Amino acid sequence: MEYREIVAVTGLGGLYQLLTTKSDGAIVRNVADKSTRFISARQHNVTPLESIEVYTTGENVRLHHVFQKMKENEAAIPLADAKTADNTAIKSYFKSIFPEFDEERVYVSDMKKMLKWYDILKINDLLRFEEQMAAEAEAAEPEAIEEPAPSEVVAEKAAVEKTPAENPETEAVAIVEETPKKAAKKKKAETEDVTAPAAKAENAGEEKPAKKAAKKKKTEE
Repeated sequence: MEYREIVAVTGLGGLYQLLTTKSDGAIVRNVADKSTRFISARQHNVTPLESIEVYTTGENVRLHHVFQKMKENEAAIPLADAKTADNTAIKSYFKSIFPEFDEERVYVSDMKKMLKWYDILKINDLLRFEEQMAAEAEAAEPEAIEEPAPSEVVAEKAAVEKTPAENPETEAVAIVEETPKKAAKKKKAETEDVTAPAAKAENAGEEKPAKKAAKKKKTEE
């Protein structure tokens, strides 16, 4: 049994270990007396302790952070008794171990519930939060940007320096670079086509007199 398996069930006191879930409910085991029972989803809500947050004057904190503070300070600051201590004593206790508590939103009834849950977890050796702390630390770390190894950089540089026949990528670049030359050649061809009619007209003008002279000679004969 681990802390991440422990749940609170609405309408039922104490804490429970979630054994399995079904479409219409769940099967749970009472952490205190180890009795097993089925709870209907129509009548009860199941809430994992690791998903519960506590209001503070800053950002909310997970419930296990509060339990950890209670555990760390137990020797110096005795636990308040949820059954016998009055509201002022309970508030004073939580304020001493966790000064960031939001007193306006954390009710005394919630504080009493946390004291009872802490006692159950302590008796069953469930005040171990290494897994939860590790998960939070991992989530808080920024994702590392992977940089290519030196050998990969050298290999990539060598690939770029290959001849066009050896490196298809270099060939592709060469083809792109040749495109402006083709365009210039095409432009030159277009220029020749523009000047061609003028040259043809001049040649035609020179040939016409020759044809007329031939016709005249034939008439004289």
